[in-house]
Amino acid sequence: MSRAAAGGLACVLFAAAPAALAAPRAEEPPAFTITDPRVTESSGLVASRLHSGVYWTHNDQDVAPNLYAVDGATGETVATVTLSGVEGRDLEAISAGPDGTLYVGDIGDNYDGAWPEVWVYRLPEPEQLADATVTPVVHRVAYSDGPRDAEALMVHPVTGRVYIVSKKQDGGAALYAGPEELSETELNVFERQADIDLWVTDGAFSPDGSRLLLRGYFTARMYRFADGVPEPVERRVIPPVQRQGESVTFTPDGRTLMFGTEGESSRVEPVALAGDLLPDSAREAEEPEEGDDGRGGETGGDGESDGDGDGGELSVGVTTAVVLALLVVLGLRRLLRAGGRS
Repeated sequence: MSRAAAGGLACVLFAAAPAALAAPRAEEPPAFTITDPRVTESSGLVASRLHSGVYWTHNDQDVAPNLYAVDGATGETVATVTLSGVEGRDLEAISAGPDGTLYVGDIGDNYDGAWPEVWVYRLPEPEQLADATVTPVVHRVAYSDGPRDAEALMVHPVTGRVYIVSKKQDGGAALYAGPEELSETELNVFERQADIDLWVTDGAFSPDGSRLLLRGYFTARMYRFADGVPEPVERRVIPPVQRQGESVTFTPDGRTLMFGTEGESSRVEPVALAGDLLPDSAREAEEPEEGDDGRGGETGGDGESDGDGDGGELSVGVTTAVVLALLVVLGLRRLLRAGGRS
């Protein structure tokens, strides 16, 4: 083997090892920027159930109550749906039901209790991505313990039950559950279920309904969710640093969170999940590495984790790759010396 060939092989080996280790991250969806100049206050975000790679968003206050379908590959709007017959006073959240129906929460109250009732709008997700005007079903909503501000509305993907989390700066927020089936004619009273110690700006259920993620402007927290009761997961989720973090959704496979923010040309950024942060369906689909019980540590905006999670496994993998590469280089040096003497 010539010196040039040996050197080339060494370069290939050094380059290939890190690339092989990084390969599993290729499935993580990319970040994207919402390019539509009409979207200046993106307050809600949900991954489409019908159109792969598409996300629905909306402004909290708009000239018209519009929903924008955004292509996650380009950031461009591919359809605009205008809600007819509704005011759209303060749209704060959007979610999808088990049948693919979209729910829009007109639940904001900047006066923290000035509105005796708020509204939830329900409409089928369009099968074709094209501009349209739709008249949604309107559900009137009130809370069992009085009016309050809220920015998070989530529809459970299995039961179809609608949940709302109130927004309190001092941490005195709560999770509220609507009736099993929302009435189209009567006032729907949402009952307080659990205290939430977080200044919540949005929330989302995992596709299998086993996890609930609540976010604030700069924080986020994952909960196990069973029988309507949220239980905090020990492992932390660290959202990306954003101008005004207002929205979040799970990707359809449940393995990644997409975090959005308000502002012009707002950025939507992924955070990969690991360990106990993963929904049950995603955890059951893979065998955990030996010594990793999925607890502890944290998952952050760069998709890495520490503690007992994937970050430790990645560090071990990198170390092993470096050691192997050094052994290969030492072997090549001996081969070159032998070749020089022959």
